Amino acid sequence: MYGFIAQNRAIYPVGKMSEIFGINSSSYYKWAKDPIGFWQRQNSELLAQLREVYSMSRGRYGSPRIARELQASGIIASRPRIARLMQKNGIKSIVKRKYRVTTNSNHLYRVNENLLMRDFSTNGIGEKWVSDITYIRTGEGWLYLTTIMDLADRKIVGWSMDSSMTAASTIVAAWKMAVRNRPLDGELIFHSDRGIQYASHEFRKYLKGMPVLQSMSRKGNCWDNAIAESFFKTLKTELVYHTKFETKAQAKIEIFDYIEVWYNRKRRHSALDYNTPEQAGQTIAGEKTEAA
Repeated sequence: MYGFIAQNRAIYPVGKMSEIFGINSSSYYKWAKDPIGFWQRQNSELLAQLREVYSMSRGRYGSPRIARELQASGIIASRPRIARLMQKNGIKSIVKRKYRVTTNSNHLYRVNENLLMRDFSTNGIGEKWVSDITYIRTGEGWLYLTTIMDLADRKIVGWSMDSSMTAASTIVAAWKMAVRNRPLDGELIFHSDRGIQYASHEFRKYLKGMPVLQSMSRKGNCWDNAIAESFFKTLKTELVYHTKFETKAQAKIEIFDYIEVWYNRKRRHSALDYNTPEQAGQTIAGEKTEAA
């Protein structure tokens, strides 16, 4: 843009062109005096700023999220420019390792039909929740993490971690947290895979009397619960694969910090136009208030 202003300054006022490009005319004059030095200083400042965001994310952010985080702070830089600076300076997101899906659906309990049918869109909070269970390895043995996500704002509204895989220790515990954090207000579709915990009599008995329509993925079709599984992919590639949990207590603390401090409140989500779940929830709540 500075080159364009220089080429056309005889035709159009510098101040007017600067206004159109959204820059101060003083920035143009600094560039005109020393173009190479100007960009070196600009890139040096931007590099320091992107390093700060990269550090804040613990190395989890790549160029798209770093660009949006800087933009939210009033620092405008394109994603390609951020990517070039990162590549030149050897700054890479730690999110690379492949995630493997694991589900135990070998049981004789009744399974529900798929009501969600991969329609992950919603009109508001509390309409569609999705859930999944995964394994976390520690030096003291396995922990089993169960999460429940609201598709409206992608917030983890309920979760549990335990050494036991019983329904009480997994989905029932997570469900209790979810309805405490976000009380049901109208009919809810609750979707999961066909895992034994979700199909168990214990969990179904707990749902009885609630305005809940239970939905389950089709056999052998992981894409039916893609959003819930995607959260675990994010968790494992951003935290678990890069952390050696010596104890179960350490794992619980780290997972708590990831979900409650990082993911729900700070992590920018591509499906939310790079807003955080907390920001998305506030926006939805505001729209609901205005409509009322």
